[in-house]
Amino acid sequence: MSMRVRKWFVIVALLTTTAVSLGGCADDPKEKHTGQSGRIPDAYVKLREFQVAFVGSGGGGNGTITFRGKTYPLKFGGLGIGGFGVSSVDATGEVFNLHDIRKFPGTYGRARYGFAVGTASSGEMWLQNEAGVIMHLRAKRAGLMLSMGGDALVISMK
Repeated sequence: MSMRVRKWFVIVALLTTTAVSLGGCADDPKEKHTGQSGRIPDAYVKLREFQVAFVGSGGGGNGTITFRGKTYPLKFGGLGIGGFGVSSVDATGEVFNLHDIRKFPGTYGRARYGFAVGTASSGEMWLQNEAGVIMHLRAKRAGLMLSMGGDALVISMK
């Protein structure tokens, strides 16, 4: 193995360890709300995002939320830490603790993990905003990405 390849392996290992350590220090909504899976969701979301990451990460996109039979368009953007690569993300999921659509927009903390190699991907995201609204998303990625870390996502209604 060449010196250059070994150097990249060491860098990736160190950064992954750092991201995991930082992720363990933050409140993870998933740990607090694992019982949510037995509940009926208050709403459903579909999101399409483009992400770029090299230690720091950034992304943005649009989507929809369906709440009480009505569909609303969304837009969002975010910055964070953790990951390497470029990918597009299609995510679908459930929304809990949403009793008024006006409580949905806001800043969401996001814990994320996943990977993409071409169109083979896996991933999951848990998000919670300042109003206590929780989203559980399953993500399908396309591109080349290793994603592990956390960030803030600002969601607004179009």
